[in-house]
Amino acid sequence: MRKFEVGKEYSARSLCDYDCIFSFTILKRTAKSVWIKVHGRIRRKKIEIYDDGEVFSPLGKYSMSPIVRA
Repeated sequence: MRKFEVGKEYSARSLCDYDCIFSFTILKRTAKSVWIKVHGRIRRKKIEIYDDGEVFSPLGKYSMSPIVRA
């Protein structure tokens, strides 16, 4: 199973604009959550398991929100 690693940068593309790429660096992690910096603030996000890998929604959950996969 793919897991998030501390210090690595992960990215996701916007569903609306192909040229828009969201990038996030994992600052800290536990078994159930990761800490990232979003708009200058450190946020904790819940890790979910999907398709044999970890995922999280960095900007919240809404219809076109980016999803970051390990």
